[in-house]
Amino acid sequence: MAPRCNIQCNYCLRTTTNEHKPGAYETILKPIEAVRIAREILKNNSYIKVIGIAGPGEPLYNCETFETLRLLKDTKYIKCLCTNGLLLPKKVYKLKDLGLEFLTITINSIDPEIATEIYSFVEFEGERFEGLDAAELLVQNQLKGLRLASKFMIVKVNTVLIPGVNDEHIVEIAKKIRNYAYVQNVIPLIPQYKFSNLKPPSMELLREVREKCSKYVKQIYHCAMCRADSAGRLYERKTLFQFL
Repeated sequence: MAPRCNIQCNYCLRTTTNEHKPGAYETILKPIEAVRIAREILKNNSYIKVIGIAGPGEPLYNCETFETLRLLKDTKYIKCLCTNGLLLPKKVYKLKDLGLEFLTITINSIDPEIATEIYSFVEFEGERFEGLDAAELLVQNQLKGLRLASKFMIVKVNTVLIPGVNDEHIVEIAKKIRNYAYVQNVIPLIPQYKFSNLKPPSMELLREVREKCSKYVKQIYHCAMCRADSAGRLYERKTLFQFL
């Protein structure tokens, strides 16, 4: 789990909580502790095949991510990582050298004007960017990182469906990523933080958007809401600590 983040999404609220919601976590693990726990869980649960590094922050913004991958480099486990993509062009070759096989990039807009409604700010190379400057930088790096990563690993793109913000734009994302992403995962908004006043998309809208996008890139239909420290099967709704 990666605590620090370099962007602020308007739907993201990272908290230590017992609630079953995105970004929630019980505690932050050090690399050696995370690897020890992962090994123990995989050893005792043969149906679990993948070790993932995700939130509550941005993995590529945390040096511990790379230490964790280094500790796992010579293991047989499938390794994946989720990123917002801001640092991906700078870090993709390091991920390749560390043996990362699967990558997920969250891309919520390829139009900077729309992206300004989704992100409050980004921090890049010691500077803080807001508004259109932040959106243009993020979109540019996400797409560049996607193109580079697709040469070395299997890439999934996550897209949060935000009614009234990007719902009519997501098919354009699908068109843009179709030659680089293996699959797209359109995720319904969980109203939090600055978007806490929005309503989540209906099942009809979610189905409609996925159907439109499926003409250009494969879609995931079985995704379920999970915490940053989730483990096991989706329907189990367990944290990794509940496996110990």
